[in-house]
Amino acid sequence: MQGSSLLQGTIQTALRVVYPPRCLGCSDPVGQDFALCGTCRREIHVIGGLVCETCGVPLPGEEGFGAHCDNCLTSSPPWTAGRAAILYEGIGRSIVLRLKHADRTDMARGVAGLLAQAARELLHPDTVVVPVPLHWRRLAMRQYNQAALLAQELSRKTGLTCVPDALTRSGRHESLDGLGRADRFAALQGAIRVNPSRAAQIKDRPVILVDDVMTSGATCAACTQALYSSQVREVSVVTLARVAHSP
Repeated sequence: MQGSSLLQGTIQTALRVVYPPRCLGCSDPVGQDFALCGTCRREIHVIGGLVCETCGVPLPGEEGFGAHCDNCLTSSPPWTAGRAAILYEGIGRSIVLRLKHADRTDMARGVAGLLAQAARELLHPDTVVVPVPLHWRRLAMRQYNQAALLAQELSRKTGLTCVPDALTRSGRHESLDGLGRADRFAALQGAIRVNPSRAAQIKDRPVILVDDVMTSGATCAACTQALYSSQVREVSVVTLARVAHSP
C-alpha cells in the first residue's frame, strides 16, 4: 500500500512537471490546479452585495434581501429565487466560453467553489440538483453538457443529490444565440420536459436548477415550468454567470 502511494505521488509530480497548473482565465502558470492567477482574480467580477432575489443580477445599494430588478418586477419569473456567481464579462465570459466551446471540462471543477458560494442561501438538505438540458443534437456534437458538469460539481461540493438527466430538450432551436427576448421564450415553448424515468426522484422535493449563464431567463423559465408539472416542491436557479443587461 505504501509503495502504491509513493508511485502515485511520483506520477503526479511528473505530470506537474510536464503539464504545470494553468490559470483558468488566461492559461498563465499558477501554483495549483483549478485556480486563477492574481490578475484574473482581480479582474473577474464575483457577484456580491445587493442582488435581485429572483434572477441574481447585482443591484446598487448595500447587501440585503428581498430586492428585485426592474425586469423581474415587470415580468416575474416562475422560479422562487435565483443567484449567479460572476458577471458574464471579461475573464468571467472567457471562462464560460472555454467551458462551453473549447472542451475545457476542467473549468467546472475550478469554479465549483464560486457556484456553491452563490447558491448557499438556496440549499436545503433534501434539495435535488438538476442541470438545464442540452438539445440532443448539440449534445451529440459537443459530447458533454456544460450545465451538467457544473451541477455535478455543485453536488460534489455540497453533498446534495444530482439528477443530471432529469430534464430533456428537443424542438427546432438547438441554440438561442442571436434571438431576442420574446423569440427566446417562443422557441422554448414545449421544448423541455421531465424525463419520465426520473420524475419520482424529484417529486415533492426542492430543486436547484443549474446553468452556465443566464441571459433573458427563457431557458430557466421553460425548465421551471416543466419541473413544476412534475410536482416538485419549489425551484431555485443558480448560474455560473449572469448577463447584467438582458436584451
